[in-house]
Amino acid sequence: MEQEKAVKVGTTKVEKNLWLATLFEQKRGFRKLMSNKSVLVVGENGTGKTSLIAQLQGKKPPKYGAGLEFGYIDVEDESNGDKTQLVVWILDGDAEHTNLLPIALNENNLGELLVMLTVSMMEPWAWPEQLNYWINVLERHIESLPLAAEQKEAARKRLVTKWQSYCYTGSSLQPTNGCQNKEIDVDELLPLTKDALTTNIGVDLVVVVTKTDCMGGTFQMEHEYGDQHFDFMQQWIRKFCLCHGAALFYTSIRKATTCENLQKYIFHRLNGLPFLPPPMVADQDAVLVPAGWDTLKKIDILTENIPGIDPDCDYMYIIKAPFTGSAIFNRDLEFVETVDEQAFLARQLEILRKLDQADPEGGGDSISRTHPTSTGQCSATNPDPDGPLAKFFAELMQKKPPINSSTGDGPESESGRNDTEKLGAELDRLSSSIKKKEVQKKPE
Repeated sequence: MEQEKAVKVGTTKVEKNLWLATLFEQKRGFRKLMSNKSVLVVGENGTGKTSLIAQLQGKKPPKYGAGLEFGYIDVEDESNGDKTQLVVWILDGDAEHTNLLPIALNENNLGELLVMLTVSMMEPWAWPEQLNYWINVLERHIESLPLAAEQKEAARKRLVTKWQSYCYTGSSLQPTNGCQNKEIDVDELLPLTKDALTTNIGVDLVVVVTKTDCMGGTFQMEHEYGDQHFDFMQQWIRKFCLCHGAALFYTSIRKATTCENLQKYIFHRLNGLPFLPPPMVADQDAVLVPAGWDTLKKIDILTENIPGIDPDCDYMYIIKAPFTGSAIFNRDLEFVETVDEQAFLARQLEILRKLDQADPEGGGDSISRTHPTSTGQCSATNPDPDGPLAKFFAELMQKKPPINSSTGDGPESESGRNDTEKLGAELDRLSSSIKKKEVQKKPE
């Protein structure tokens, strides 16, 4: 009898443990992944938008893409096996395609969408222009949506609450970041810190710096960048993200963990899945700053260790665009017409004659040049219109037969060589004359 009782008691304990385990599993599986979530990726062409999304999808990037690309990213909750798909939109960087925004971002999904704004480490000097441009595009578009003012304000308040309720446990025993599974009393939230969310457009933002594998090596040598320059870039973009309530991720498809962390953060932000990676700002090529973690005080820790650079200095003054011999990218760039050679020479001759009329006593053997005067302005010493330089320009304006390019022989090529020799000799003579006059003017 006693053995039977023991067996029954043991069975009861086992059954009880099974029930507890079942209830625990049911509680863990209570979360249901929603299928109406989406991501919109914007940024200039060449920042790696398509390659980044292909990396998150586990696929090879397509060879072509234009307009508004559409795709999915598979999402799985490992705690209960629930699966869904995350819709992904990739907007072309050309300004003419911004009219496609209503397809991806509209009044029906404003609260269910996350925007990824990409810039490239290959062109850090373009960050301010690109980021501000796309923020303005998004802000204007959201303001144009047919939503009541109360709905737009509610979207902005939702972002403020998310920012204020951020918390990092740092423990796998409590796998919640942002306190997603914890009810928070709004009255208990701390106020926003200085400069946080001063520009609130009402949608989740993640700024992604792509191609960070270029940092160092040839790229660093070509642009004469040191660690202080990369730190300056980081503190600037962290301040930008702080003001706009955005998370910040540095990524490289050659460093898989950076893309994996970004993917987990997107799933966490949209689907409420756990996000365990801690904030990282020490690794220059793998920065990870969740929305709500950063403050000006934390950024100041970085700026204190930037030698020789004022963190408040204008960004474009420190991170200058390299001179390539061509015009810098500008959305409002106008075409410039070339001037005919004879018209150019005629213009130079006209300028020389006008300068002589302004100063009739100018020396015939001197060339036009500016020099500081006692008033701090610039004056000019002008040539004689009948001087050798003026005569030289007048001779060039006379039409000469074309050079025979097929043989390079004959009088045509000889004439071209004579003109070149004349120019060189004339410039040498004028230079010698100027030097002699400057020597004579020097006080004894």
